[in-house]
Amino acid sequence: MTTTALIGTKNKKGQVYTDPNEIFFEAPRDASFLTGSEIIKEAIKRSSCEMSVAYPITPQSEAASLIGELFAEGYVDIYSRGASEFDVMSICAGGSFGGSRCFTTTAGPGTLRAMENFPMWAGSRLPIQVCITCRGINSPLSIQPDTLELYYMLETGCLIWHAETAQDLFDFIMKGFVVAEQPDVHLPIAVACDGFFVTHTKDVVMMTPDDMCLPRYDPYRSPVPCMDMECPPVRMMRDPFVMKNNYISYATHASWQQEVRAAIERSRKHTEVLLDGLIEIENGDAEVLIVSSGTAVSQGRETITLMKDEGFDVGLVKIKTLRPFPTEEIKAATRNAKRIFVPEFNVAGWLAREVKAVVEDNQRVVAGPHVGGGMTMPPEVVMERILRTLKADKEELSHV
Repeated sequence: MTTTALIGTKNKKGQVYTDPNEIFFEAPRDASFLTGSEIIKEAIKRSSCEMSVAYPITPQSEAASLIGELFAEGYVDIYSRGASEFDVMSICAGGSFGGSRCFTTTAGPGTLRAMENFPMWAGSRLPIQVCITCRGINSPLSIQPDTLELYYMLETGCLIWHAETAQDLFDFIMKGFVVAEQPDVHLPIAVACDGFFVTHTKDVVMMTPDDMCLPRYDPYRSPVPCMDMECPPVRMMRDPFVMKNNYISYATHASWQQEVRAAIERSRKHTEVLLDGLIEIENGDAEVLIVSSGTAVSQGRETITLMKDEGFDVGLVKIKTLRPFPTEEIKAATRNAKRIFVPEFNVAGWLAREVKAVVEDNQRVVAGPHVGGGMTMPPEVVMERILRTLKADKEELSHV
């Protein structure tokens, strides 16, 4: 039965397979007060997810456990525990090769332990979704929020969306399946949120009815064959080019990496519709802008209020997707800004580097403030950085 034919029918739990546009834009929504981990469960409950594999690591363990409850209730067909994060991602690859919609969660060191699998997923065009609940990866050990692991994810070939709130997380998970599984995309997607800030705090989230669910994944819409009795599990290796000559090997790998990145770019048109754009702008005419992603955006919103009380006009650009990166949107949004501040919950400042790489006159970009290891970033800290920079700019002009 095709995905289209499913619409209007019911699954074994009585949920109605519903057109995604109706679910996202027409269906009524009710408010619920839940933790981010509970929101992950609710999103998967409505996503017709067939397989999930778990391995415990803070702060995603609760979400993984709650998905186990969905398995017990009959909303997820296959649920198991891997021997490690690497094992989890390998099992998910097997499930996706076999044509299942797969979902898993990880965090921090778990993301790094699993890292080899993510470019393999992308190269194999497996539309698996992993929810990364960001935490510290450095020694000494930290389980607190830190987004450094997203830096490592940027060039894996995965789509990457960064949720600011639990509402984002609910919507991004469901919408992520839809975009990742488009035939002209068909790539893995990492939906990230900042651990504890989102996963373990409660928030009001407007949720779609739980008697409606996404249509099931149709693997036969894939741009490459799913595994069956006639197709071996390594799709690109049916003709072992690596055994012929180096030129064929190099050309094949180079062209396929280009195709994966082209697929990321093709995801834009689908993502823009579902997420209402790749960025969100608040007070975009201001000469001072904060550009950020994840919960650093929330701190930016608070900073705007504080700065307004001090008589300063500050705007905000929220980045929703890191891959595809909203290059043209950021260029346009920041064109008239005299200063661009990029607060981040990591010490590397990877988002500032991304922003600097695309904006004109990138000396306008201030990389920070950024904190790591789980430290908080009060809006006063962001405001202090802005005021200090503006004061220095004024003093420099006075000496010209």
